[in-house]
Amino acid sequence: MHYNATPDSPVQDQPVIGIIGMGEMGKMYARILSSAGWANTTGTPGINVLRDGHGVSRTADWIMYAVEAQFMDKVVAEYGPSTKVGAVVGGQTSVKTPERDAFEKYLPEDVHIVSCHSLHGPTVSPEGQPLIIIRHRGPDWAQQLVENILGPFKSHLVYLSYEEHDLVTANTQAVTHAAFLSMGTAWHCSESYPWEQGLYVRGIEIVKVNIMLRIYSNQWHVYAGLAILNPAARDMIKQYSTSTTELFKLMIAGNQSGLRERVYKAREALFGPHRRVTPILLSEGVLDKFGMPHKEEEYQGSGNNSHLSLLAMVDCWATLDIDPFAHLSLAATPLFRLWIGVAEYLFRSEERLDAAIHAAVHNVTHRSDDLEFVVAARGWSQCVTFKSFELYKDRFQHTRAFFEPRFGEATALGSKMIKTILQGE
Repeated sequence: MHYNATPDSPVQDQPVIGIIGMGEMGKMYARILSSAGWANTTGTPGINVLRDGHGVSRTADWIMYAVEAQFMDKVVAEYGPSTKVGAVVGGQTSVKTPERDAFEKYLPEDVHIVSCHSLHGPTVSPEGQPLIIIRHRGPDWAQQLVENILGPFKSHLVYLSYEEHDLVTANTQAVTHAAFLSMGTAWHCSESYPWEQGLYVRGIEIVKVNIMLRIYSNQWHVYAGLAILNPAARDMIKQYSTSTTELFKLMIAGNQSGLRERVYKAREALFGPHRRVTPILLSEGVLDKFGMPHKEEEYQGSGNNSHLSLLAMVDCWATLDIDPFAHLSLAATPLFRLWIGVAEYLFRSEERLDAAIHAAVHNVTHRSDDLEFVVAARGWSQCVTFKSFELYKDRFQHTRAFFEPRFGEATALGSKMIKTILQGE
């Protein structure tokens, strides 16, 4: 095996690639690597399925653990000691603290640790998307080997430490997921698809619906591990729940001046004139192309929405003194870039922001949804605080079943929406 081999190198010079775990991301990695020409892939034509992880660990030059974060300790404890001398090991987990601890505890000292994390889901093309590389233990050639193996992804490589990774993902993913999980729970508790009632069919609302459905179409554990096992993420989710509750109290108290003061304070912190950030340009016209099917005559034209989920998002970042733009070009997921673009679209326009604040206090059309959203946000925060995977799974699966009949069209529309908007950045 040559550490500088490429998919075009003779088979005898190529590293043996091993993947332990065959979830959706593991399958995606296997397909891309095999299709690129890496011939020695263990674990599709070109892929050899072995009996267990021991076979992979004993024979592979590069091993990637593609298992749920909560099971990393158990799986690495089982197969880690069998790792081939001099092999390079990494993991495709969304939260790295348990992964690092498991590798340090169970991998032999003569094994190198260079991990990775693709910041996108299995249905998104990896080309141009952030791919984090974490060189934790190993020489230059070990990192180069990993870079060469993952070259066919054509992703944007980002170099972080384990600690930096978990902080970045907490700041960019944890609250984003919490917001959309709460939206789904709220609409589920209302027992209706809101777009079929003529609501949430225009502009910003389209983004909310499509991303919510996209998240619930994935597996629960994709989000549970990141939220529960990452201490920074737990703090973020708790603050998001607090921001949601406190803003809603101002709304129902009719305190428009107090609400405006708090929202504009957050606006100044994140979008003030001192911020020299290239905006993510969105328009109602672009967003309207991706609305869920509805009868035009049913569109209620119910006026402005409070956009409580967005107000709370920006308030949360401002309260915790977090700069989401610092991670935007570094390691942001497609959904996060889209969501922060929507927040920016609302907050950079005084007209749109004032309309949302006025609606929050005076327009009761969405008030029941806002109430359900507050309850849902608090429920998700408590679930994460309790560190209960079973409770998280039950909450997720219960809502997922309600929206499942609409996943097909939502996934197709969501993919087109993300591609169109991100290409226009």
